[in-house]
Parts: sequence; structure tokens; C-alpha cells
Amino acid sequence: QVHLVESGGDSVQAGGSLRLSCAASGTAAGGYCMGWFRQGPGKEREGVAAIYIGGGSTYYADSVKGRFTISQDNSKNTVYLQMNRLEPEDTTMYYCTANPRKKYSGSCPPLLPKWYRYWGQGAQVTVSS
Repeated sequence: QVHLVESGGDSVQAGGSLRLSCAASGTAAGGYCMGWFRQGPGKEREGVAAIYIGGGSTYYADSVKGRFTISQDNSKNTVYLQMNRLEPEDTTMYYCTANPRKKYSGSCPPLLPKWYRYWGQGAQVTVSS
């Protein structure tokens, strides 16, 4: 069974930084993708970033390129989302996701929820102006 647990959500002022962590268990050694999505009340889940586990290729939504960085620590089975220059528009719930049962050969599919199967409980990020 795959379990994903996010942490690091908090409230910050605009321009500040936060780092979200996603601790994974029950996952495979590599060859699959993990990602971060975000979703506000009444809105569709939006892809933020993804990483190819083991290879390290990364992918970002245009809205966060240059501000957010996704990374992995394979020794800890943890994926991070470093968020810099946060804006009030970044305020919402952030969800970690993975699909270790689906193997890819070096790259990840588009940042769409349909490509992922397992989801964490979410971490709230609030950015005040």
C-alpha cells in the first residue's frame, strides 16, 4: 500500500518562501513519477510540478517556473517542493501524488491528475499580501 504524507504547509507573507515535504512509503525503487498539485475550493486540481524518481527530470507549470523547485531525496523516500517568491495567488491546498505502479522510461506524463493514482491528505499554504 502506498502512503504519502505532506508536511510544511504554513502561512507566509508575499515574497516569502516555504518548503513542502512528501514522505512516501510502499513505493518502488524508481522509474515512476511523483508530483505536486494544488486545488482551491470549487476549482479543478492544477498540476504544479513533477519529478522522475531515480532520473531526476523535472517539470513545472508555467505559473510557477522560476519560483518553485521540486527535488527528491531517495535515501529518505521524500520529495520536496521549494516555493520561493510566493504570491497571494499561490494560496490553496497542495497535494503530493505518485503512481509507482506505472513505470516510465525517463520522463513524466503531462501534469494532469489522471496520470496519478495515490494522493496525500494535503498541506495548506496561505500567502498574505
